[in-house]
Amino acid sequence: MCGICGELRLDGAPADLETIQAMMGELVRRGPDHGGSYSDGALGFGHRRLSIIDLSVRSNQPMVDAELGLALVFNGTIYNYRALRRELEERGYRFFSEGDSEVILKAWHAWGTDCCARLHGMFAFAVWDANQQVLFLARDRFGIKPLYWSEQGGTLRFASSTQALLAGGGVDTAIDPVALHHLFTLHAVVPAPRTILRGVRKLTPGHWLRFDARGRRTEGTYWRLDATRPAEPRSDADWLEAIHVALRQAVKVRSEVADVPVGVLLSGGLDSSLLVALLAEAGVSDLRTFSVGFEDTPEEAGSEFQYSDLVVERYGTRHHRFLVPNAQVLQRLPEAIDAMTEPMFGQDAVAFYLLAEQVSREVKVVQSGQGADEVFGGYFWYPRIAAEREGSAVERFAKHYFDRDHDEYLRMVTDTYAGEDHTSALIAERLAEPDADELLDAVLRLDATTLIVDDPVKRVDNMTMAWGLEARVPFLDHHLVELAARCPPELKLREGGKYPLKAMARGLLPDAVIDRPKGYFPMPALKYVRGPFLELMRDVLASRVSRERGLYRKTYLDQLLAAPDMHHTRIQGNKLWHLALLELWLQRNVDPLG
Repeated sequence: MCGICGELRLDGAPADLETIQAMMGELVRRGPDHGGSYSDGALGFGHRRLSIIDLSVRSNQPMVDAELGLALVFNGTIYNYRALRRELEERGYRFFSEGDSEVILKAWHAWGTDCCARLHGMFAFAVWDANQQVLFLARDRFGIKPLYWSEQGGTLRFASSTQALLAGGGVDTAIDPVALHHLFTLHAVVPAPRTILRGVRKLTPGHWLRFDARGRRTEGTYWRLDATRPAEPRSDADWLEAIHVALRQAVKVRSEVADVPVGVLLSGGLDSSLLVALLAEAGVSDLRTFSVGFEDTPEEAGSEFQYSDLVVERYGTRHHRFLVPNAQVLQRLPEAIDAMTEPMFGQDAVAFYLLAEQVSREVKVVQSGQGADEVFGGYFWYPRIAAEREGSAVERFAKHYFDRDHDEYLRMVTDTYAGEDHTSALIAERLAEPDADELLDAVLRLDATTLIVDDPVKRVDNMTMAWGLEARVPFLDHHLVELAARCPPELKLREGGKYPLKAMARGLLPDAVIDRPKGYFPMPALKYVRGPFLELMRDVLASRVSRERGLYRKTYLDQLLAAPDMHHTRIQGNKLWHLALLELWLQRNVDPLG
């Protein structure tokens, strides 16, 4: 788990190591344990390491295999690296380290672009093949690890964060109007390859990119998710058993593949509580758990401690509770925004940032429950979409999911950023892709492969890695997701959603945790904006730089500011916070470069 960056000069000039150092400076928090760089003519690599597997210097990066003529920078964890190593050793490869990084080098040499499909884990990596003069980039199936890139003039650069690319200089920081439409329609999700900045792109999950020294680019897909029923029908009992086996294995391997202790972010919900139960079932002793809570408001409780405490009592974990006052949330908000590689509207981004700070003092690795709702149908809008009988697929989806319809978007932005309904067109295309039996199959596949990538998964990676903390997400194990995607939606939606997980949890967790209403990471201060939080948003949106940027129409802003608590999205986001967050992100990350 690390931060990576690099540069490939396409004009024949040598790589600029000062630029590599500037990019590495923005990645120190992702990898506090070691920093290194490497150059080979037109190619330069930079790496910041968080030591998790093979803590010795032999696994420091950039990793160079002079015998094979290869160099690597890698961010992530490969859970099946030991099995791959044995297979490669049988083919005659010799290893000089004990970790997973070197396995990727040998796998590229042995299998080329096909190596990605053999990797089980979360990853973003770059391989330089000096013999072929080829740079190869790849990203895991669910985009758990980030990989941004930019091409300007005769230079290609890549990095684990937008900020690192910006530190390299020369990036077009104009706002991408299509991405802006996605951002405000899909609650901050901008599907790859776009980002909010026109000059920054990100590698699509499940894809690879290959560049040669002359700048010729090829892209490939190594994984797609099949959402059709199997040819041989399965009973409900068969589905439940298969899912239980797959989840147990996913949790187990994410605990075992580490040379440091592994904890759990315990929210008090079903998903993270089930992780604790399965780790205990697997025999993990001295399990460490961590929970965070905030101040209550009249409308909403600020913590779920009453549920997490039940799990702690049942399994006797070494538990840490953190209660954060609203004043600290406001004070630390700018730091959390600085850690966002892209603007994030989710209220829990700040919560994860503050929690990760505390957890990183105790452990280097945690398991987290992201992905369970998307994979097993836990959100309230899924049954609503399934029950909808009028309109096209995208209309049925948009009615229960979009933050704004296109008409409202046009009322929000100025003429410079107005345009076509880009988001409806994109979602219609994705929902119409083959290999999905029903609309809900297509919706859940879209959520698991696209929407989750740039919402909860990205938030967790950014906020934990800001403190050198690795977050592992067992519910996004690709074997488990492949199985769940073919499971009938009606089984997943039974008993209010996530039925396979609820069935598995019976007897392992208190019924109060299983049967509680669906909750969301509580952050009331950013949902019901008033007092100092409202004043912050008012000041940001009324600032000179915001007015000169000219993103929002004044009439729309005035409407939100007149009654900030009256304007929420379909899935409980505060619309004023969305506008202010984007402006704050731009002011803190982009404007200082101008």
